[in-house]
Amino acid sequence: MDRNTIIGFLLIGIVLFAFSYLNRPTPEQQAARKHYEDSIALVQKTQAQLEQKKTSEAEAQKKAMAQLPDSMLRDSLKSSYGDFAQAAAGSDSVTVLENNRLEVHLSNKGGRVNYVRLKEFDNYQKKPVILFDDATSSFNMTLVTATNRVVNTEDLFFTPVKSNDPNTVIMRLDAGQGHSLDFIYTLKPNDYMMSFNVKSNGLNGILAPNSNSVDIEWTQAVRQQEKGRQFESRYVSLNYKFVADNVEKLSESKASDTKKLTSRVKWIGYKDMFFSTVLISKDGFESTNVESTMPQGGKIMKNFKTTTTVAFDLQGKKLTEMTFFFGPNKFEMLKAYDKGVNSEVDQLTLGKLVPLGWGIFRWVNQYFVIPLFDFLGKFISSYGILILVLTIIVKLILFPLTYKSYMSTAKMRVLRPQVEEINKKYPGQDKAMDRQKATMELYSRAGASPMSGCLPMLLQMPILIALFMFFPSAFELRHQSFLWASDLSTYDAVVSWSANIPFITSYFGNHISLFCVLMTITNIIYTKWNMDMTSTGQPQMPGMKAVMYLMPLMFLVFFNQYASGLTYYYFISMLISILQTLYFRLTIDEDKLLAKLEENKKKPMKKSGFMKRLEEAQRQQQQAQQRPGNKKR
Repeated sequence: MDRNTIIGFLLIGIVLFAFSYLNRPTPEQQAARKHYEDSIALVQKTQAQLEQKKTSEAEAQKKAMAQLPDSMLRDSLKSSYGDFAQAAAGSDSVTVLENNRLEVHLSNKGGRVNYVRLKEFDNYQKKPVILFDDATSSFNMTLVTATNRVVNTEDLFFTPVKSNDPNTVIMRLDAGQGHSLDFIYTLKPNDYMMSFNVKSNGLNGILAPNSNSVDIEWTQAVRQQEKGRQFESRYVSLNYKFVADNVEKLSESKASDTKKLTSRVKWIGYKDMFFSTVLISKDGFESTNVESTMPQGGKIMKNFKTTTTVAFDLQGKKLTEMTFFFGPNKFEMLKAYDKGVNSEVDQLTLGKLVPLGWGIFRWVNQYFVIPLFDFLGKFISSYGILILVLTIIVKLILFPLTYKSYMSTAKMRVLRPQVEEINKKYPGQDKAMDRQKATMELYSRAGASPMSGCLPMLLQMPILIALFMFFPSAFELRHQSFLWASDLSTYDAVVSWSANIPFITSYFGNHISLFCVLMTITNIIYTKWNMDMTSTGQPQMPGMKAVMYLMPLMFLVFFNQYASGLTYYYFISMLISILQTLYFRLTIDEDKLLAKLEENKKKPMKKSGFMKRLEEAQRQQQQAQQRPGNKKR
């Protein structure tokens, strides 16, 4: 990391700090925020009380109905549920669908999926990855009968019916006399997809004649699966894709966020850091509302809720075709679901569930980093070694840009004695313009430019930022150990504590990550060494050295909770940068470089567009200072 790179990171840090400082909440805003959070807490408490009351009333009603004579019970159920009355009573049991990747439970109550386990993966506690269970999820379809009764499938009992296909189960809601509503579930072998089709069997005359759609309410509480809750929460989000359009999401950081989607939606996804539950509609969802709330503490990261409408054929001639995806956020696997799909309407673009950055950064990850990472994974079993090799390859690719940036700094350094002579010739603030003009003329005649080292640094940024986005979201690093790091997808704590320390716990965490410490130490050492070596004699802003040393400490705070695979990458990248700089220092003869610059002075000077504009600006400024009204009295 040369001087220009350090200045670039410094400017980024200053901008972020200034933005945070200028946008810090006022006391009034803090009070309003507290009032808002208290209101949310009150609403959640009220909702919980209402749910508890509703449950208690339902249980009381159930007990009361159980004591009724059979004739009165039938009449009561008929009054509430119409032709679905016989499905209002039953026993709650489950039917299991399995393949080598998933275990899915279908509940008789509501005919819904109420439990999903991913067989191939464990969570941070070495327990099975359970996406949700009966207590943390719900799924309901609202039906309107011909007599204008509103019936919810979550209140009714379905009957499992085995089909000829061993991978298919029909959950049937019986309306009597051969009439029914079927939920048809088919779990494909060796896949994370499960089709979910809805079919009407003779329900015309039982449901309202204008029933051409059904309303769906779908909720899920997303569990904590990874070790670092605070870091994991940055990647938990409700995502949705518009038909033949982009993938968007609700805010990951807001305590509560809602959005009304007016366009047709292809799918809605409840996404964790490394796993997702996605509901896909072949023909799209209409009138969709999505909601995300963040509970305080506990093992639930976020609560997601969707209310939407899907097309429904009352005659039963056409299925309402939907699909569930229960699986890992593996980019190449998700992207493969669109293989051979040419229509934009039918394309899922599930790969967008993996946060690889936007624009050029995502392109770099998608077309360079991930293919290279996967290629190396075919030959290297240790992901720590793989990251090392990947870093070396990236450094080799960026070597010409790094060399050009170093050469720019070297030219400035060998011209330092001449710059110091100019500083002596034009001392003081009143001769600053003359001093600057003479310095720029020196650089121009010698063929050096202070700006020539910045362009190579800027060209490197897309790759550096792409890697910053890639490592924390790389599923392949999950539960992969290297040296002392037991899991490269989360922090590598060597010291931990449980006490809540104000400010420190919120921003730094309750641990110290060793790779992050090594990255910081290496950065500090290199900063000092590089500042001494790349000094060009130009006066620096007061306190610049202190700020330069402050930046690595800011990185320590910022990266302490990040994936150890990322901090390990930065650590070895810094070591390679040091070796590169040593190589440049040993192989570049600065005496010959200075002689070449002196030869350049003898050639006719060709001014660049930048130098011409700079000199013109200086000339206009001098003329402005020489006007009578601007003279010192």
